Amino acid sequence: MTVPDERVTTLSNVYHSKRTIYTTIEFCDIAGLVKGASKGEGLGNKFLGHIREVEAIVHVVRCFDDENVVHVDGKIDPVNDIEVINTELIIADMEVMERRIAKTEKQAKADKSARGELDLLKRIYDLLSEGRRAREIDDLSDEEAAFVKSLDLLTYKPVIYAANVSEDDASGGDNEYVKAVREYAEAEGSEVVVISAKVESELAELEDDEREMFLEEMGIEEAGLDKLIKSSYALLDLISFLTTGEDETRAWTIKRGTLAPQAAGKIHSDFEKGFIRAETIAYDKLMEVDGKLSAAKEKGWLRSEGKEYVVKDGDVMHFLFNV
Repeated sequence: MTVPDERVTTLSNVYHSKRTIYTTIEFCDIAGLVKGASKGEGLGNKFLGHIREVEAIVHVVRCFDDENVVHVDGKIDPVNDIEVINTELIIADMEVMERRIAKTEKQAKADKSARGELDLLKRIYDLLSEGRRAREIDDLSDEEAAFVKSLDLLTYKPVIYAANVSEDDASGGDNEYVKAVREYAEAEGSEVVVISAKVESELAELEDDEREMFLEEMGIEEAGLDKLIKSSYALLDLISFLTTGEDETRAWTIKRGTLAPQAAGKIHSDFEKGFIRAETIAYDKLMEVDGKLSAAKEKGWLRSEGKEYVVKDGDVMHFLFNV
């Protein structure tokens, strides 16, 4: 899905670009879990196999009443729904950890260096045994955190709760269900995005100008899906740098903390191999001079950055390279 970015639209208009390309984020729509999924109920292990491949989880939680839409448990209780899912994920992770611990115990008998890994695995297992998620583990070194991430534990993945409300609640304040989800999410340090699936399905059938009119009539400042996309992008610690000109304006996705040569490599591997320097200016500064690079240079806002430069979100960049 396209990541909404007004900066790309503005730059494209300023430079009359022939092409405008927004960055994207991929969502994998997976049917929900039911109680007993870790033992094969419902989609069971098929679901769990799919979810292990993702970077983060968007947990859509029902926060509306509708007698025509039956709930699998016969009642609307979003916090209970969340806890049912969490329990299944915890059980599935425990099974993974039991196999990993058994394997590592054998290695540790012959290789003392594996004992540290074994201790960490047991710490995670003990946490899961208490009904807590792997992401609650603390005091990890960078190396340990990388190792835990490599385990692909379901409960180590970051989560956003998408509170699915009725069309009537899409533009108003939180209903009681959403308030309960927010309280739960706050306790675990997760974010909540309010979204109405019904409204989003209607928006999907409209052109851009019609979408804006529809949202305005509904009293909605921003589409729920757009908010969810932006929140997911931030959750994964992603940022965008921009390139622009008459031919093309484009946003490029990189991890926060990426150095200039690696950012250049997102465009083409030759850019990274032969990187010389990057000419860069913050988007806001460029807009202060209406996109005129000559004026930005006079003010000292157009900078020349080397290999150690950490790219910032919204940097408008031009790379110089030689291969």
